[in-house]
Amino acid sequence: MRTRVQAALLVFVVIAVAAFAVPLLLVTASDRTQQLVLARSADLDRFASLVDQAAATGDTSAVAAEARRYTRLYGEPLVVTDTRRRPVVQTGGMRAADPAVARLLDAALRNQTAHPRDTLRPWSRGYRMFAEPAGTGTRVSGAVVLRASVGNAAEDITRRWAAVLAGTALVAVACTVLARAATRWVVSPLRRLDRAVGRLAAGLPPEQTRAGGPPELRRLATGFNRMARTVTAALEQQRRLVADTSHQMRNPMAALRLRVDALHTHLPASADRTYTGVTTELDRLETLLDDLLALAAAEHRAGELTVTDGSGARCDAAAVAVDRHRLWEPVAHRAGARLVLRAATAPVPAACTDRELAQVVDVLLDNAIKYAGPGAQISLRCTAEGPLAVLTVTDDGPGLDPEELALATTRFWRSGRQCRAGTTGTGLGLAIAEQLLAGRGGRLELAPARPRGLRARAVLPRAAAAGTPAGTDPQGGTP
Repeated sequence: MRTRVQAALLVFVVIAVAAFAVPLLLVTASDRTQQLVLARSADLDRFASLVDQAAATGDTSAVAAEARRYTRLYGEPLVVTDTRRRPVVQTGGMRAADPAVARLLDAALRNQTAHPRDTLRPWSRGYRMFAEPAGTGTRVSGAVVLRASVGNAAEDITRRWAAVLAGTALVAVACTVLARAATRWVVSPLRRLDRAVGRLAAGLPPEQTRAGGPPELRRLATGFNRMARTVTAALEQQRRLVADTSHQMRNPMAALRLRVDALHTHLPASADRTYTGVTTELDRLETLLDDLLALAAAEHRAGELTVTDGSGARCDAAAVAVDRHRLWEPVAHRAGARLVLRAATAPVPAACTDRELAQVVDVLLDNAIKYAGPGAQISLRCTAEGPLAVLTVTDDGPGLDPEELALATTRFWRSGRQCRAGTTGTGLGLAIAEQLLAGRGGRLELAPARPRGLRARAVLPRAAAAGTPAGTDPQGGTP
């Protein structure tokens, strides 16, 4: 925003300075051109007067002497003729017979004055021709042609333009400094407010925005600080409630399991079904507590990575796939399924830690083994697709309908078929995986497999190759 505001202000400064400088430059050039014309016109008037006197007396020596002195002094040639175009004096190599001079002499003898009309510029070179008739009223007694150099006038215009442009540059620099200061005064509070909003949106404690800038921004910052304190307190209380509830319920759950197990030996055989149902629900409740804690941690971590630089994290996705396959293959075998690994032979660097990626793969493999059913074939594949590292878990089980796919990552959602089949699950696994991937700039993609089944893709940005994995989990490889 600061750049855009400064660009807009600078465009305005350039337009304003140009609107002032360009007319001033044009006026300066026109004024100096007019000075040249007036000066040479005065010289021509003097020579016309001398020619008129010579015509009256018949003595042209004074005109000739004056013309030669003028040419020696100023270096500008003259041609003076009588009414019959006979040269009275010719200086500086200019002759009455020259075509350009002849045309001006003809016009002057017709009582027409010829002065240049074009305005000089710093790059103007050469000379300009002036012509004026001699005589009084409508009586013409001769003609005078002067070839004036524009070098000195062009140099004067150059110096004046340089002064104008230097002053314009100083004004532009001063306006730029003022624009930057004004932009900083206005935008800096907005940038601080933007960072605070980002932290608040990520669920992190926001920075207290300093009140600065215009009065409206100061009032906005004050109001945001009050709102941020309220929202942060509410979010912290909610997060603490979930974590504390999950944690505090472990002890009662453990005590309840011990008492239930102790009662088992005193129950009649007819109560075995009830006992099994109670222990199954206890297992499910413990799993739910674990998943709630994992989801709270994943959401908190995703919020941290939203406003902090997590680009240094790096792991080998292919190695993680091999490790998780080795861990989950016996589990799949016990469930009657077959788990196949199709990992890349070369390392596939992914922009996340080993622990995070392993947790995502655990969720996907657990779902595939649990819901694909006995006899299913499950494949775990690791590939590099351009700038992305992709881990794909595909099964040939019943899969999900399009309507169910849209709800699969919703918290606590479970397919109706799974509920009717009595399959255990909390409905939080895919939500946890989605949060972990989103925190690293990745995504979870669910789609039907062909001809049947479900395909889950964990997509992450690839990490830059390095000699040492910069983002490896400090606590070790995988849980």
